[in-house]
Amino acid sequence: MTVREQTQQREEQSLSSKAVLSRRTKGRERPEEEDPIRTPFQRDRDRIIHCKSFRRLMHKTQVFLSPEGDHYRTRLTHTLEVAQIARTIARAMRLNEDLTEAIALGHDLGHTPFGHAGERALNEVCPGGYKHFLQSVRVVEKLENSGRGLNLCWEVRDGIRCHTSGKEAETLEGRIVRVSDKIAYMNHDVDDAVRAGVLNEEDLPWEVKWTLGRKKNQRIAALVGSVIENSSETIAMDTQTRRAFLLLQQFLFDAVYTNPVAKSEESKAENVVKSLYAYFISHGEKLPTEYRAVWEKEGIHTAVCDYISGMSDRFAIHLYTELFVPKSWQGISE
Repeated sequence: MTVREQTQQREEQSLSSKAVLSRRTKGRERPEEEDPIRTPFQRDRDRIIHCKSFRRLMHKTQVFLSPEGDHYRTRLTHTLEVAQIARTIARAMRLNEDLTEAIALGHDLGHTPFGHAGERALNEVCPGGYKHFLQSVRVVEKLENSGRGLNLCWEVRDGIRCHTSGKEAETLEGRIVRVSDKIAYMNHDVDDAVRAGVLNEEDLPWEVKWTLGRKKNQRIAALVGSVIENSSETIAMDTQTRRAFLLLQQFLFDAVYTNPVAKSEESKAENVVKSLYAYFISHGEKLPTEYRAVWEKEGIHTAVCDYISGMSDRFAIHLYTELFVPKSWQGISE
């Protein structure tokens, strides 16, 4: 018996009947020979961690654009926090941790530079719009690995596709990632907003502090505990905790996500994205080779959208400077 087979045997013995067993995956688009050591979901996790799109997350905005300081979240640190929370819930519910982790690590691979400001900009200019969760699926199915994709299991791709809104994932593991994403970003956005001086933790609504706690670790523990205690056939919270959760979400929308101090640079970021998009639509021959291949097969708009969405913040700014700022002006400060 191989190491993989031993692991799969332990899954069958220890996991809940509601868990997705790696032996029973719906499989990959292109069949592959089994790995002697790793289960299919473990292989998917590893493929995501080692792909280029995952590495670029370290230089993509979470909420605050170009913050002063080393401790603000990036898209990568957010992804790692989601994975940690999701694994905690999956383990407590005896669900498949490897599947949960793979979905969590891949859920934001298609996010644009400059966070949701970049996503809004592309959504405005791309025919048919732009959604980062659909682009994340496109990344793992078509863009990575020189156009061959990562050939991930169906359950991982389904969880990535359904991690934000609308249709829920088919698996409980995918649904765990969906709620873990919200738990993570709501609490670390409070943390970053406090660090930025946008708000104070005492500003949080009284019901949130009373129900979930005054500190980040208390709030996360309360939310995670409620999910574990109240989930069975689906992922849920008790009524009081969910009410506080939704209240915190609305508070953050009003105090942070639309706050002119926190979002003062977003219009500039949107202009960078739109300017780059317009330039490459008119100069498709300037696209890198792999995106020119997309242009030939799927059209110029798809190719440009793929190229820009994959950029890090700093690469997008560098490219914008190269294309639109006169050389003699670069580096000049007041």
